[in-house]
Amino acid sequence: MGPIKRVRLSERVTDAIETMIAEESFAPGDRFLSENDLVKKLEVSRSSVREAVRILEVRGRVIVKHGKGIFIADLPEEERDPFTGWLKDNKTPIFDHFEVRLIIEPKAARRAAEKADDETVKGIEKAYGAFAASAERGDTAAMIRFDGEFHRLVAKATKNRTLYHLMKTMTKSLPEGWITSLHIPGRVGKTLGEHASILDAIRGGDPERAEEMMTLHLTNALKDIQASMER
Repeated sequence: MGPIKRVRLSERVTDAIETMIAEESFAPGDRFLSENDLVKKLEVSRSSVREAVRILEVRGRVIVKHGKGIFIADLPEEERDPFTGWLKDNKTPIFDHFEVRLIIEPKAARRAAEKADDETVKGIEKAYGAFAASAERGDTAAMIRFDGEFHRLVAKATKNRTLYHLMKTMTKSLPEGWITSLHIPGRVGKTLGEHASILDAIRGGDPERAEEMMTLHLTNALKDIQASMER
């Protein structure tokens, strides 16, 4: 399979890897290409490859063994949900992810409502619209990217460079929370409504409501994740 065009869209990378697994006849248990090999073969960034591999891991297509590589997973039995197993295996990093975000993001939303200018508000609106469009066409990989983009741009609106780079790092290198929540049935619709409330508060210059809505959004997502783990 040849290289794909340089794009930031992780869904293209995910599809390319899925095709590669099928076309090159990888069997369950086989060791797959390394991240370095995928970067070179697909001619995309390491972060795009890493995000695509995480998405495929959540879907039960691959298993990442730290220090050993990426392996093709067994085909899931009909009665077994690979996502539920992945949730249980990654409980601690997921909870750590949301703990940090609950410490940082409500105050970031408050500050954004105080400091956002027209340009940064338009950026948040654009990310919201792109998320909604990807939700309408059922493109999970795109939703994950634009969900992270929405939160990153809220941080950017605070005009605090340190906070912005912290959120940028989380969305690029630690996307487990976004990947996890958006694979839970019903969460996409809830996220759309919650993002709309956050956006309205920031656009309206209402710091208290922005903080409240961000707290509610993250708390609701975490509750939905916990409920999925317990099923």
